[in-house]
Amino acid sequence: MVPTMADLQLTDDVPPVADDGVWLACIECGETFAPFDEIRYTCDHCDGLLEVRYDDLPTFDEFEGSGVWRYNAALPFEEGVTLPEGDTPLHEMPRLKDDIGVDALRVKHEGMNPTGSFKDRGMTVGVRVAQEVGVDRLACASTGNTSAALAAYGARGGMETLVLLPAGKVAAGKIAQASLHRARILEVDGNFDQCLDIVQDLAARGEAYLLNSLNPFRLEGQKTIGLEIMEEFYADNGEYPDRIVLPVGNAGNTAALYKCFRELVKAGAITEEQVPKLTGVQAEGAAPMVEAIENGYEDTRRWDDVETRATAIRIGNPVNAPKALPGIRETGGTAVAVSDEEITEAQRDIAGEGVGVEPASAASVAGLRKLRRKGEVDTDESVVCLTTGHLLKDPEAAAEAGNEPEPVANSTEAVLDLIEEPSSVTETIRRQASKAADAPLVPALVASGLGVAYLYRKLRSKK
Repeated sequence: MVPTMADLQLTDDVPPVADDGVWLACIECGETFAPFDEIRYTCDHCDGLLEVRYDDLPTFDEFEGSGVWRYNAALPFEEGVTLPEGDTPLHEMPRLKDDIGVDALRVKHEGMNPTGSFKDRGMTVGVRVAQEVGVDRLACASTGNTSAALAAYGARGGMETLVLLPAGKVAAGKIAQASLHRARILEVDGNFDQCLDIVQDLAARGEAYLLNSLNPFRLEGQKTIGLEIMEEFYADNGEYPDRIVLPVGNAGNTAALYKCFRELVKAGAITEEQVPKLTGVQAEGAAPMVEAIENGYEDTRRWDDVETRATAIRIGNPVNAPKALPGIRETGGTAVAVSDEEITEAQRDIAGEGVGVEPASAASVAGLRKLRRKGEVDTDESVVCLTTGHLLKDPEAAAEAGNEPEPVANSTEAVLDLIEEPSSVTETIRRQASKAADAPLVPALVASGLGVAYLYRKLRSKK
């Protein structure tokens, strides 16, 4: 089956509805709309997804300043409701690079935004649009990070914020953020996709302004991730990355990065050959995008039952799939599903380089490792992995993945006695792992690091 794709072609034709060179276009039927005269999230005629379009697309030479609003020439406003956000680090990962086996590996750590995730980039633009259209109540469905960002930016903008969360399925650190920023938190007896159904219904009734990534202005802020990656990677390496690997939940970042690259090509800032391959990673228990890519589906099929410890990507109906699937296919990328165990191991690997991320973030590195092992990523590729949220977003998962605290008596001598133990325990693990590596069916387990972790826990349990 050859999939048909949405029309994402950028045009030189400026419609009469444009406001200061900005308009909305439906990616399905091509209908255009003024950007701020009415509140709309999808096309009035066919209910297709909308994109923000511009009559003048900038090149890198036109950007100045720092953070998200360095790129205001590519955004609808000069400045938004800002904390500020963006300008996140692009970490080198030398040991991980050698271990995975690629030519270059960098990690774009979006957990260093003000509320600890990439969602701040979308909210600085989205809340500014809410002010422009004159609303005073903001709403979102969330697996956690969206609610934290919306609550913070809503507070900054002086607006009421309503967040709907799937009960019992959101990390405590994220709920705490939304709570402290005085959002009204509703825990729904359902999953994320059902929460989003309700929020869309509220928005349709005019009860709130929806700021999930169905809102096209959210993705405008998120596309600045791509602009930062391209600028910094080029400054450091004299070329652009071959591939960007990213976690996929609602597929907003995949759609946003593809839009970023289309605009850069249209502006003449890069060539089509310089566009990185977009590669999406999902958890095995929530992988509708992977299913669509592997089977050649035109769109994703909704998964009603989803489960993964990577709570930020526990989503079964990615609303931005019509924008994101073409992004993966047209750039020559792919999509892969990884197990929760692979995600946890990648989280530990990233932490071993001094960078702390939440489980969903680590999916990108887990996916890269899996694709490299399968030979779908070459040794000569330069790769950027996107990590979307900070370690402390999900402290319980971090504690489970990390070392356990060790009780010790209240004396220096007791401490000295105890600190001799890790070296002996580590040596025992090393010897047992070496022996186990020669046993059938075990090498892959040990190579992944899971064998060492298992032996360590067994030794500790015997004490």
